[in-house]
Amino acid sequence: MASSTDTTPTDTAADGVRRRDFIEIAAVATAGVGGIFALLPLVSQMAPSKDVLAASTTELDISALEPGQAIKAEFRKQPVFVRYLTDAEIAEANAVDVGSLRDAQTLAERTQPGHEHILVVMGVCTHLGCVPLGAAEGEVKGEYGGYFCPCHGSHYDTAARIRKGPAPTNLEVPEYTFTSDTTIVIG
Repeated sequence: MASSTDTTPTDTAADGVRRRDFIEIAAVATAGVGGIFALLPLVSQMAPSKDVLAASTTELDISALEPGQAIKAEFRKQPVFVRYLTDAEIAEANAVDVGSLRDAQTLAERTQPGHEHILVVMGVCTHLGCVPLGAAEGEVKGEYGGYFCPCHGSHYDTAARIRKGPAPTNLEVPEYTFTSDTTIVIG
């Protein structure tokens, strides 16, 4: 009978464990790298396309706007109205008792400090999404001199606040910034 000291099972076991550990580490590393390469196309396809990124902001030059005029633009495939309010329109908007409004907002809350004469609103009626009239010259401005939605008769004042009709809220003011006194970036 041979004694257990004749062979060195610990040496061969140690060599086998080292090889096995290396194979396991190599297999896990290969699977990890393969997993990353499999996930990259899935993650990158969720990024917005170039046309969506291009439509995420709209830059407008308002240097040609004179008091009382408005322009229509497009932001994310929806109309935007930019109006240069006259002193009379500002006074009329500020004279309204805010407590009497359905969606109480002052003109100052709807414009930016230092640019109170420029009103930027989405040109989409808050009732059912029609495009109100009043931005172009000669269009009906409604009973309050702002905007009028011909679909169901909503009337907005000069600050684009709902005054009469079925619309539940004021015309939405999008996020925008002035990059200069004559340039607005919406979005």
